[in-house]
Amino acid sequence: MSPLNITHRTTTTGPVLHVAGELDYAQATALREHVERLVLGPGQNLVIDLSDLEFCDSTGITALLAARQHAQAAGADAVLSAVPADTLRILAIAGLDHVFTIRPSRDSM
Repeated sequence: MSPLNITHRTTTTGPVLHVAGELDYAQATALREHVERLVLGPGQNLVIDLSDLEFCDSTGITALLAARQHAQAAGADAVLSAVPADTLRILAIAGLDHVFTIRPSRDSM
């Protein structure tokens, strides 16, 4: 089991969270709490970089949806970048690939 590691940096377009490790039942709360502390403004993007995500269960998906809700409540957008293939497959099966803005890599932000 890999612990969840979340790092945060601020860009001109909004915050970028780099999520590494396992986003599961035991650790999804950490992402939710981190996102809830973010101050977002209208027109900004909350980018969640998943390039080092090793595993994501349904609780992790729910945490990502909560991050999207937090962004939308502030008039911002939530962007998932560099989503691993297995997580992207889950998002597609659930139809969430049409809900989230998804970028193929962190370099395309």
